[in-house]
Amino acid sequence: MARVLIVGAGPTGSLCAALLRRELPQRPLRIVLWDKARGAGGRMTTSRSPHNPRCTADLGAQYITLRPAYAQKHQSFYEDLLAHGVLKPLTAPVEGMVMEEGSHNFVTPQGISSIVKHYLTESGADVLYEHHVTQIYLRGGKWEVCKKTGSPEQFDIVVLTIPVPQILQLQGDIVNIIKESQKQQLESVSYSSRYALGLFYEAGTWIDVPWAAQYITNNPCIRFISIDNKKRNIESSEFGPSVVVHTSVPFGTAHLEWDKEKVQPIILDHLENIMPGLPKPTSIKCQKWRYSQVTKAILCCPGQMTLHIKPLLVCGGDGFTHSNFDGCIDSAICIVEALKTNL
Repeated sequence: MARVLIVGAGPTGSLCAALLRRELPQRPLRIVLWDKARGAGGRMTTSRSPHNPRCTADLGAQYITLRPAYAQKHQSFYEDLLAHGVLKPLTAPVEGMVMEEGSHNFVTPQGISSIVKHYLTESGADVLYEHHVTQIYLRGGKWEVCKKTGSPEQFDIVVLTIPVPQILQLQGDIVNIIKESQKQQLESVSYSSRYALGLFYEAGTWIDVPWAAQYITNNPCIRFISIDNKKRNIESSEFGPSVVVHTSVPFGTAHLEWDKEKVQPIILDHLENIMPGLPKPTSIKCQKWRYSQVTKAILCCPGQMTLHIKPLLVCGGDGFTHSNFDGCIDSAICIVEALKTNL
């Protein structure tokens, strides 16, 4: 049975695992996913209140937009997620949203990470968290993959869906396996950076605003605020509301190397100016997104890059397409096609 390792349990990695299982049902594959985080999602992460796990906040992607260009091409993916209740149309008011004509927006009642969890469940993969890959070596026709803690493991196929700069940071034989032309392409990829705050409240707290989310244009720090449960049309007496704050990219870039503990109070001061009298949360989660959205993807790239054929080493993700859910779908499809061609 061939062992396939997918590094990164975000949207591209999870969908790649599901598509492998879906399109090669007779093929005896053992699919393994490793992620350095403590849970699934990648940049589609949903954080939970330490006081009540039912109080959640999407700290990464906020909603899914299906644009007309992909409506037909990716129809089956959206129909599957809608049929399983993973997606629902976004009907709550979002102030300042600019929409392309013919676009449709969707929210996730169970949090944005439920998309990733849906695909992981379908894949039947062994998913292991807090597995931080550091080195990849070629050993006797297999890949030996080392992680920060624990013993190295061997795989027949490795797929890297982590942000491109993290691929370039990997050590071992992979450094010499990546061709100079490929390295130049990988180094051309750029990302925006930002911070996100999740504010969690106790049950019964009332946040009195007429919107579910709002784009902010006149603040040097904050770009987006969401009353996260309201955005998903979820009101309950059993758990409190949550508020998500995204900073602007210029603020994120300027404070990228700061400690989160120093950045958090600056964001909260700006939030107080925008929403005076906001109740005191029971807890706050601060997330630094060093690799938030792809600002420059690899040009003329077929959604993936094959670094080695035998054994197969492939990388993909939105850095090889474009930075949204459709970009992740495109990349996952391309990765699986490359695997099917070479299996």
